Amino acid sequence: MRADLSLLRTRWLPMVATIVLVILFIRLGLWQQQKAEAKQTLQTQLDQRLQQAPVALRGPIIDVDAWRYRRIQIRGHYEPRYQILLDNQVHQQTAGYHVITPLRTEGSEAYILVDRGWIPAPADHSIMPTVATPTAAQVVTGYLWLPPDKFFMLGDPPSEGWQAVWQNLDMQRYARSVPFAVQPLVVRLDPHSAAAGFVRDWPRPAERMEMHLGYAYQWYGFAATLLVIYLVLSFRKDGKTK
Repeated sequence: MRADLSLLRTRWLPMVATIVLVILFIRLGLWQQQKAEAKQTLQTQLDQRLQQAPVALRGPIIDVDAWRYRRIQIRGHYEPRYQILLDNQVHQQTAGYHVITPLRTEGSEAYILVDRGWIPAPADHSIMPTVATPTAAQVVTGYLWLPPDKFFMLGDPPSEGWQAVWQNLDMQRYARSVPFAVQPLVVRLDPHSAAAGFVRDWPRPAERMEMHLGYAYQWYGFAATLLVIYLVLSFRKDGKTK
């Protein structure tokens, strides 16, 4: 009886382990493939909406998905007091910041954040760069972007009080830190806009799609390889027992 149980474990345990791992690898591959497909969907949406004429933004944005990547044109005044520099931004292998400035819409108390583009960081990262922000009314044209709500925080959590340099564009944190209501989306300034912009080489949603597809094929390859190894070893064992 003990010999039969030992033989049963020898045959069933590897098979169960192989099935579990193959399923896991396939699910990981599907997860990566879905991420690639989601990025392609966003890229298609962006490409389509960039071909549309800019529209006026009136009132608060309620349906975020309906406004994502929509081109808008608004007139207002920058509020440099609550401007932030988004750290760890790289352009052509050079470290720098994105300048995020709130804009008060003309004729109202509504505010929206405008990403004015990239500036290089000083050689001494402890020195704050000087950012020129006009006080005159600006006509801002760009498309609406939704910052991610999941990110990694390097170092300690931010202390109390206003911080000029942020590692992530945390919209909830920003809304808590300013004395005015702010729209949930950010305007990425058009490359040809004259509204005091800097380098505007905006990332595309599908930029890392190939990476996710590569990971997906890798997981599928692991699943196929493991299955082949199991079948080959099983046939060899069966051949030896005959």
